[in-house]
Amino acid sequence: MSGDGAPKLAVSGVKADGEPYRIIVIASQWHTQIMDALIAGATSVGTESGADVQLVRVPGSFELTVAAEQAARSGADGVVTLGVVVRGETPHFDYVCQSATLGLTDVARSHCIPVGFGLLTVDTVQQALDRAGLPDSKEDKGAEAMEAVLATLETLNVVAEVAPR
Repeated sequence: MSGDGAPKLAVSGVKADGEPYRIIVIASQWHTQIMDALIAGATSVGTESGADVQLVRVPGSFELTVAAEQAARSGADGVVTLGVVVRGETPHFDYVCQSATLGLTDVARSHCIPVGFGLLTVDTVQQALDRAGLPDSKEDKGAEAMEAVLATLETLNVVAEVAPR
């Protein structure tokens, strides 16, 4: 399983001044059972950390990028993107996965905000179920994506302190 050896991150959803980080969770609407579990994992970690977590739904995984761009432009401290793309018989899988990956990377880099990559790119629905954070799942990629965003926000604050402009 890909989660073997993953660190357990200590995260805080609160800035140094006591204000909560504003985190936008953007989730696709395909595969309801999987998406509901990913959203639950992400929002649970975010809320428990003290962050201000808001949920936005988009039609599919291709639309994650444009919504993440708008969240960044609107002042979000971080974005968690959640989706599921299951390989099929056509190259559509490759186009959606590559577009989302490159687009979300561009949002993070151009706005210097963390973008949690909770997009499951799998060969089978069972592989997605195993990563969704359900009671029988081996992993919770929604929770991991939120942890990554919060941990990266803390890291960016440290970098800003040791390398001021």
